[in-house]
Amino acid sequence: MVLISFSASATVTPFGRKENNFHLKQIPKFLASNLPIFGSRFSDSNRMGRRRFCSLASNSMEGNRGVVATSDGETPLPLYTWPDKQKPRICILGGGFGGLYTALRLESLVWSDDKKPQVVLVDQSDRFVFKPMLYELLSGEVDTWEIAPRFVDLLANTSVQFVQDRVKFLQPSDHLEKNGSTRLSCGGTVQLESGQCIEYDWLVLALGAEPKLDLVPGAAEFALPFSTLEDAWKVDKRLKSLEREKFGKPSSPISVVVVGCGYAGVELAATVAERLQGKGKVQAINVGTTICPGAPPGNREAAMKVLSSRNVQLYLGYFVSCIRKADKFENSDQLISNLKGKDTVVEQPHGGYILELQPAERGVQSQILEADLILWTVGSKPLLPEAEPYVFPVNGRGQAETDETLRVKGHPRVFAIGDSAALRDSSGRILPATAQVAFQQADFAGWNIWAAINDRPLLPFRFQNLGEMMTLGRNDAAITPSFIEGLTLDGPIGHAGIVCCLCISLLCCSDFLTCLSASYCSKEDCVLDQITHR
Repeated sequence: MVLISFSASATVTPFGRKENNFHLKQIPKFLASNLPIFGSRFSDSNRMGRRRFCSLASNSMEGNRGVVATSDGETPLPLYTWPDKQKPRICILGGGFGGLYTALRLESLVWSDDKKPQVVLVDQSDRFVFKPMLYELLSGEVDTWEIAPRFVDLLANTSVQFVQDRVKFLQPSDHLEKNGSTRLSCGGTVQLESGQCIEYDWLVLALGAEPKLDLVPGAAEFALPFSTLEDAWKVDKRLKSLEREKFGKPSSPISVVVVGCGYAGVELAATVAERLQGKGKVQAINVGTTICPGAPPGNREAAMKVLSSRNVQLYLGYFVSCIRKADKFENSDQLISNLKGKDTVVEQPHGGYILELQPAERGVQSQILEADLILWTVGSKPLLPEAEPYVFPVNGRGQAETDETLRVKGHPRVFAIGDSAALRDSSGRILPATAQVAFQQADFAGWNIWAAINDRPLLPFRFQNLGEMMTLGRNDAAITPSFIEGLTLDGPIGHAGIVCCLCISLLCCSDFLTCLSASYCSKEDCVLDQITHR
């Protein structure tokens, strides 16, 4: 069985990888036509300010008067109004691939009338972004509406409600007692930045991650990340400005530096280099001595071939120690004079930003680069909100520790998926933060919430690695399926292979998880169940 999967931080294909990996304009139409088959970290050092956060007084939910009590006689906070006081309430935080598809999975399951949950999806953006296609904005292949449909449109034919807001604070209270036969006690409260509070019975953390720009001095001020739709707009706007500024000036080419040579960095460097062609140059920096170290060898070799053909200069084995704005009077002679005797190579300056590179190993010279535009693809931090009275158990990266059913440890009413979760495989290694993982987890999270509400056994999550692929421009790509050892399709054939992957994924059973065991299956006539359990 092949699952439709996406790459993150992803696309509608059975393959996934660290960043973005798909090229197909028709996806939004496909997604919309198939609904409903298939909608910040908060740091507050002032503890006194938390007195205004949502109070989980035992009578607040039962009364449901539209406000949440606060201490010290302060103005009550507005409470999100659920349509039905008796049916389970599910709040999903984050509308990426994990969050959106958890909502759609819940929508597709079979529920009894008294247990069909009310679902609200919260995201800070009003659009669901196909992140793998952000590169196509730079190459001019797509328009915004083609890769970023609005949640209200995607969820129009479902019962899922959408709220555009930022998560400010969580106050979980995972009580497992039931009030009567069908009513679950309140599982906690979410406070949003608008001041509104949402009481929930079940919570899904799928907030994803954001670029980590505090690793290097000057990165936050002078480097542009490439993770959101707004980021893509900024980069495209900056490139257009540089193209106008330096049009017809071959002696002053555009200089772009990409920091990081993982999947995102390599795809970004390949796309920008293809766009600039003879109008500029692209340089890519990586602390490792190879690009895409976690990629299959075939994908890495195909990427190296494309980067070489587009004259992308690689600085492997270097890390950026500092980024600063170049003084308007600073030139290469001054740089060489200032660094004389420091065993440093100075790249002929072209732009307004200076990057100081240090070797990751001894015996290699330091480097000084100057660029018009710096694109940052290194590091990320999960957007797990602050919580009281119990702090979620997190790992060193800030991801919530979960059990194998995707529930946050110590919080049976809270599920975490995607970048928000730190789930380990059978060998003890944390699963990669890819959209392929997040999409598969969404399917399990939706099912396990159904199982918990209906007093059925929860399924342990098992990741099925279906392969990896990457796009390298308009007509170049590389795809390595996991089920055919040693096979890699690259170039135009690889690009066409991505389209074939979509066709394969359309053959998937939308109720695959319900067919894993006859005891779980809710369809008496499920053909797959009959085949797998003869």
